[in-house]
Amino acid sequence: MIEVNATALATHPFLHGMSPDQLRTLADAARDVSFPARHRLFEDGGYATRFWLIQSGHVSLDLHVPGEGPVVIETIGMGELLGWSWLFPPYKWAFGAVAASAVEAFEFDAPTVRELCAAYPELGYEFNQRVTRVLARRLQATRIRLIARSGHPAAVR
Repeated sequence: MIEVNATALATHPFLHGMSPDQLRTLADAARDVSFPARHRLFEDGGYATRFWLIQSGHVSLDLHVPGEGPVVIETIGMGELLGWSWLFPPYKWAFGAVAASAVEAFEFDAPTVRELCAAYPELGYEFNQRVTRVLARRLQATRIRLIARSGHPAAVR
């Protein structure tokens, strides 16, 4: 695991456009990690103490369905944020995640990033705006999948 600098973070699409000062601040909470395929990053209901910005590979988000076991609900890939439960109390994962392929990512210490966002309001605002956009896109994608799965025609906006 290697420490990360602001220049490396600036290459990730999730962080594009953040100021050099903000990137330097975030770099203090980041490290470079890799996971082999089939490595479980977290379990549904576990404590959310980290999050990742995926640099390469894919991670499957899953949900335990009684009688079926884990069911994949979405796949996160290069350039995307993995994990948002760390931002909202009670800081427990809403889903599970397993590497669908070998993965390289920037891993962040979530409590440290929460503290940094509180200490630097402009960073907190910018970071929360980015996470909110991710959540909105994922909710829309889930809506589309549910409509398609139901078999009912519906207008997708």
